[in-house]
Amino acid sequence: MLISQINYQLFADYFQFYIQDEKSESSLAESWTKESSQIGLAINQDLIGVGTARNNTVPVMLEIHDSEPDNNFDNWDKVYECSIDISSGCLVIAGCTDYFPTAARVQVQPHCYRARIYYGGLKTVVDEFGEGEDHYKVVLWPAPPDELKILKQ
Repeated sequence: MLISQINYQLFADYFQFYIQDEKSESSLAESWTKESSQIGLAINQDLIGVGTARNNTVPVMLEIHDSEPDNNFDNWDKVYECSIDISSGCLVIAGCTDYFPTAARVQVQPHCYRARIYYGGLKTVVDEFGEGEDHYKVVLWPAPPDELKILKQ
C-alpha cells in the first residue's frame, strides 16, 4: 500500500541524482563502473546513484510503500531494483552537486529497503543538455537486502 508520494524537480548535474541515508559516508566513485554507467545505476549499501538521460533538471517521483508494489512496467523504458539501508531513518534525495544540508529529506522507518527505479521518456531526449520528457520514479518498501535485478531494459 502507498504510504507517501512526493514529486521533485532535481538538477541532475553530471547526469545523475542520489538517494541515500542521511548519515551515509559512502561514495559512488568506484561504483560508477563501465557496466553501471551503461545501465544508469550505481549502488552502495546506503547510497544509490541514478543515471539520467539529461544533464538538466528532471522530474523525479518518490513513493514509499509498506510492501512490494505491482509489477506493471508498461509505461517505462527500463526498471531496476536494488537494496538500500536507511538505518538513520532519514532519506535524502538530491542532485549530486546539491548543497547537502538543504537537500530534500523524507523520514522513514530505519530499515533496509528495496528500491525500484523506473526510467521513462528516455527517447524524447534530443539534446542531453536541453529539454526532454524523461522522468524517473523511485519506489521504496521495507525488505531484506538482495542483489540488483533488471526487471525491464
